[in-house]
Amino acid sequence: MKKIMLLLLVLLSFGCAQNRFNVPVDVFSEKVKSLGVLPIVVDAGSDIRHPQKEELIQLVDEMNRKYEQQFVRKLKGTGNFNTVAIMDGDPKQLFENLLFRRERRNDATIEYNKYFWKNDELKNYLTKNRLDAVMVLTVSGLTKNDKVSSSTLLASLTSDYNYLVLSAQILDANGTTLWEYPNFRSRLLSYDPLINLQYPDFSEADANMISKANVKFKSLDGIRKKLDEKRKDLLLRETSESDVYSRQFDEMLSYLKYDQNNEKKSSVKTIETPLAPAQQTKPLVTPPAATQAPTVPAAAPSNAPTTAPAVGSKSPSNEIAPAAGQIF
Repeated sequence: MKKIMLLLLVLLSFGCAQNRFNVPVDVFSEKVKSLGVLPIVVDAGSDIRHPQKEELIQLVDEMNRKYEQQFVRKLKGTGNFNTVAIMDGDPKQLFENLLFRRERRNDATIEYNKYFWKNDELKNYLTKNRLDAVMVLTVSGLTKNDKVSSSTLLASLTSDYNYLVLSAQILDANGTTLWEYPNFRSRLLSYDPLINLQYPDFSEADANMISKANVKFKSLDGIRKKLDEKRKDLLLRETSESDVYSRQFDEMLSYLKYDQNNEKKSSVKTIETPLAPAQQTKPLVTPPAATQAPTVPAAAPSNAPTTAPAVGSKSPSNEIAPAAGQIF
């Protein structure tokens, strides 16, 4: 019996739609019609350890401007908002005006940077721009212990590596986080970095017969080429989209999509009274008493004596029950 109940719970969990928002989906749908997207910003105060940090930030800023419109087009394509627009203004200045504090988090084995915002500044910004909510996308530095394998998969090294990661939040005028990425409302949690700034030099270790490879930072030119590498279609043709950014954008959108029609239907609950079995077939009609056929008694035996009925009496074979309401 316990196994059957467990199986039913598993099937139910996979059969139900999953809400990846921090509020009910129908509430989000009604609340957020006009969404502003801030320019993707690089958090210079985060854990970015590259020796050419300032040049790296400038490079990533350039890549952000180049590909953030790609995300906005995909976001518009969901059809879940009346308007979606990339906001004007200096990304660094907007970020500094709105940021309250950052916090490195480790939730459900996912390491990331979580951001908190100034409520008053946020409310003023939304009111000024006539927005229902704003989406903030932040590139930040993060160092974590990881295992990196060589291209041949014959060697690997577990060490601390410095990454650039992308996080995002949708906030309303009250400072409420309506949705966030990384997203912890998914059944299978995942959070891949935007790009790894370091790598283990297995070739150097092999050439110099070193037992442990040295961890090195990638060059700025190598980082630029990786961020600018184009995605290929099913026919292996090069597209105009960045493969690195596209993977991040597509994962975020997978947590943002929802069916508005289904959400509207689910918010309206109708209760139907089931019909009785007799009402589900053709209705039962009782014929009037006047139309009921009279009951004719069986004929008398042939050897019974024949006696003429008395005058004024009624013969039993001709007696008909009066109909309801009939007067004699």
